[in-house]
Amino acid sequence: MPKIRKILVANRGEIAVRVMRTCKELGIATVAVYSEADRSALHVRTADQAFLVGPPPSRESYLVQERILEAAKKAGADAIHPGYGFLSENASFVRACEKAGITFIGPPASAMDAMGEKTRARQNMIKAGVPVVPGTAEPIATVEEARAYAEKIGVPVMLKAAGGGGGKGMRKVERMEDFESSWRAAKSEAMNAFGNDAVYIEKYLEKPHHVEIQVFADQYGNTIHLNERECSAQRRHQKVVEETPSPILTPEMRAKMGEVAVKAAKAVGYVGAGTVEFLVDVHRNFYFLEMNTRLQVEHPVTEWVTGLDLVAWQIKVAEGEKLPYTEAPKPNGHSIEVRIYAEDPARNFMPSPGRINYLRVPGGPYLRDDSGVFPGYTVPNTYDPMISKLSVWAPTRREAIERAKRALTEYVVKGITTNTRYLKGILSHPEFVEGDYDTSFLTREHETLLGKGEDPQLTEAALLASVVYAYQRDQKRAKTLTQAPTEGGKGGISAWRQASRRGR
Repeated sequence: MPKIRKILVANRGEIAVRVMRTCKELGIATVAVYSEADRSALHVRTADQAFLVGPPPSRESYLVQERILEAAKKAGADAIHPGYGFLSENASFVRACEKAGITFIGPPASAMDAMGEKTRARQNMIKAGVPVVPGTAEPIATVEEARAYAEKIGVPVMLKAAGGGGGKGMRKVERMEDFESSWRAAKSEAMNAFGNDAVYIEKYLEKPHHVEIQVFADQYGNTIHLNERECSAQRRHQKVVEETPSPILTPEMRAKMGEVAVKAAKAVGYVGAGTVEFLVDVHRNFYFLEMNTRLQVEHPVTEWVTGLDLVAWQIKVAEGEKLPYTEAPKPNGHSIEVRIYAEDPARNFMPSPGRINYLRVPGGPYLRDDSGVFPGYTVPNTYDPMISKLSVWAPTRREAIERAKRALTEYVVKGITTNTRYLKGILSHPEFVEGDYDTSFLTREHETLLGKGEDPQLTEAALLASVVYAYQRDQKRAKTLTQAPTEGGKGGISAWRQASRRGR
């Protein structure tokens, strides 16, 4: 197959920048697409070319297949990388790329049909003999049918989008009184995120671990797994902290789950990078949850412990290269990733869009910041509020935790509210440090993670210190202003203005 010369990245933010960096290292030209809200975005500045594809709402820009393909044709791109989210799991888009003669860097449409649609994936896994979480085998058409099924299996249940993952279109229902409102919310969010409002139901497992297996396959039937990622630290079913290796897996469990994941990928003729997700119950039984037919947000931790560039692998496989490995490489050391969000955990994780007035990114050995922002950038209120992914590597898990905590201490963002303090709370919590935390951990320990259990005397001291500082600052400013300047006075007007500015 011919080598790829130019790639259009059909995404935005940090993932678009991350893909473009690998492209540049491979000598491949890049093309960005952007909405009106993203004119000054970092991914637009990073690309060799950029094309406007519509107004801010993703349904009118990033999700419009015709506009993405039109931009690719204008730019002369011979391939499209979808990143994650948006069109990354849309089989009709894959077929549209094929029809246009453009290489889609991802699995074939047939594999996406089989696994990208969550209920169809469940059916295929049941046929393959893979254990699945109890639930419906098809999307449910009406709220009346859905309510009847939920009453039959009993709450709590999960309402889940059939057309995509990433925590979008997902609602936990603990009381039947909340069912209809949760149903409407799940369908609406699924439509906005994936252009598909189909929803199905799963039984909610109590205190499960969310563990996923990274798989990779070439076009010649060679399929391997690249070990697991622990993703149980979640808020609103959205992953916040990920790590590898999982602190709960034994080598035997890793081998068994990897074997099942490879079996699942081979069953549908998978090609490229994909992730098979499992729930692990309190007895360490694991159940197939879904397969994400794309690159995952948390792929950097796998890159840290394997030494592989998964985006480079995606491109090379799309060019027809064979995988250089026949079995999973043993994980080297430990890696942790935390997601930096423009949001306020103390206000129910309310998004905090706005202008970044100051940004200081942490440094040091074995640290990586995948970011889509810069000082002066305005975070829009239209898209997911994640602005960065901070990941670290260390020889041991304890060292990785300490390195991540230190990095978060150095991470300074002013102008918007972020969750960095909350993330430090997670990494410092005894339950996380011990490694046996489940998907209810963040909800259960929310108040503690916010720091509301701190010593009130220390809080009062901090408040008094801030008052004293503000008083001294104002006194200094007043003294400066009362020293009326004259043209011939000491320092003159220029010096007075400079002192005044320092006072501000």
